[in-house]
Amino acid sequence: MGVSISKRSVRIHGVLYDLSEPKVMGILNYTPDSFYDGGRYSDSAAVIRKVEEMLEDGADFIDVGAVSSRPGASQVSEKEEIRRLSSVLGIINSRFPDVIVSVDTFRSEVAKISVKEFGAGMINDISSGTMDSKMLETISELQVPYVAMHMQGTPQTMQENPEYADVLNDVINFFAGRISMMRQYGINDVIIDPGFGFGKTLEHNYILAGRLQEFGMLDLPVLVGFSRKSMICNELGVSPAEALAGTVALNAVAIIKGANILRVHDVREASDTIKVVTRLIKQGASV
Repeated sequence: MGVSISKRSVRIHGVLYDLSEPKVMGILNYTPDSFYDGGRYSDSAAVIRKVEEMLEDGADFIDVGAVSSRPGASQVSEKEEIRRLSSVLGIINSRFPDVIVSVDTFRSEVAKISVKEFGAGMINDISSGTMDSKMLETISELQVPYVAMHMQGTPQTMQENPEYADVLNDVINFFAGRISMMRQYGINDVIIDPGFGFGKTLEHNYILAGRLQEFGMLDLPVLVGFSRKSMICNELGVSPAEALAGTVALNAVAIIKGANILRVHDVREASDTIKVVTRLIKQGASV
């Protein structure tokens, strides 16, 4: 049977948003160097087309990033990140004023501008606040849902030689500590992301995916991001462009194990996966 990780809601723009059935977060990378779609959405027409497509295909959230976090990615200044985000968020706000936007950033000032000036409804931080000492204070002030991800090292160093005593216990213990700190700051709406591909070997990634239901002990919604990542490409010997089938397979397993949000490049396929797997779970399918 499917194992529920969390049935909690999160408050977005003052409204409780139900996560009792899995949701889809569509990825919009406004960057020149992301591993799969870098440079594809560098003008307003391309941004509008992509957002329209994702919403039509069933996206519940649009996750906008202006800095690549792929392994070995070059660093981008805060000024440049703000410039890029101001452009793309302005486009989205003018054309899609009701869409729920998540902003992918580890910088507190970027988070503040994204929410206060552009109405972002969620912040997605690859570092869980460890790369900017003011991030948790800022999220507390903004009172928006906070996606806290686990990463060992930084995007520049994370894949050099990741090591764990026990990857599942180490990641859960990391979250337990960060969640305790978030509660001290009065942050109420937290979503956790195990950080597939971020400071993990192929084996680490598959251990975490296979035991995803054990994150239920944290009693928080869980977001997973498998989409076209190296854990699929390296296992199958394919490029990111050829990794859709592997992505769908892992997303299906994650839903069965209780994932609440799928962060994906391919929204229609994720939406279809949720519909089919959720139907099986409701029918009492054994897995």
